[in-house]
Amino acid sequence: MSASNITSTHPAVFLLMGIPGLEHLHIWISIPFCSAYTLALLGNCTLLFIIRADTALHEPMYLFLAMLAAIDLVLSSTTLPKMLAIFWFRDQEINFYACLVQMFFLHSFSIMESALLLAMAFDRYVAICRPLHYTTVLTGPLITKIGLAAVTRAVTLMTPLPFLLRRFHYCRGPVIAHCYCEHMAVVRLACGDTRFNNIYGIAVAMFIVVLDLLFVILSYIFILQAVLKLASQEARYKAFGTCVSHIGAILAFYTPVVISSVMHRVARRAAPHVHILFANFYLLFPPMVNPIIYGVRTKQIRERVLGLFLRKDV
Repeated sequence: MSASNITSTHPAVFLLMGIPGLEHLHIWISIPFCSAYTLALLGNCTLLFIIRADTALHEPMYLFLAMLAAIDLVLSSTTLPKMLAIFWFRDQEINFYACLVQMFFLHSFSIMESALLLAMAFDRYVAICRPLHYTTVLTGPLITKIGLAAVTRAVTLMTPLPFLLRRFHYCRGPVIAHCYCEHMAVVRLACGDTRFNNIYGIAVAMFIVVLDLLFVILSYIFILQAVLKLASQEARYKAFGTCVSHIGAILAFYTPVVISSVMHRVARRAAPHVHILFANFYLLFPPMVNPIIYGVRTKQIRERVLGLFLRKDV
């Protein structure tokens, strides 16, 4: 067996193109991207500060929300700073191993977010369908175990990817036609048999989206049945109103995923920048809107946020 078959060679750095075909608009594109990232940082940091500072919010629903905010901070910060450096300074180089780390964090925290949305659906199910057992079911230790399970699942599923990518010989050049190191964008540069990477990537994505979304839908079927059994319309409205924020977060997370998936299959001949813009929208939109959704719809959060700004005037 020759040495070339048992060794891998990779470039010292990759070059991230940004948004191919729209390079001349990078400065203008950076304005909404920077605005979205700023909103995500301010919103999620505010949520974490309020939940940590107010012991009255140390309840399962808000602890899950704090976890979601932390995940959104990491998810957006994994890609946006480098993306803005590309747009503003044409800093396209990224170290090979830094690229693998970015890819690992990007995909791992996306999987964690999906798990947290499922956990929050379970929280709403217990609160509405088993209200008398809410505090005894969703205890502190159980919430900790759910958080650890979300992290463990994501890390277990994503750990093989960097090691799989290290073994390839990259003979198609160092240029990644993307704004960040996405798994399949890196695989396209590799020579040799990449079928396992292709199959593994698709299998993990389908497993996560289908399984988590299926259990979320089942939770809401049970919730809807419980709500419809309530005697008064006011009680039904109040019970289901507690789920509106979570439904908004689910739509914000899964809608771009579904649209991007459909676009890849239906509009294969579309310009590359169309697919990349949708992929960026998936990364930008949930971290930006989740704090707004929960800040507007959740009375306790809204009152605390207003209190932060009005305290100076008292």
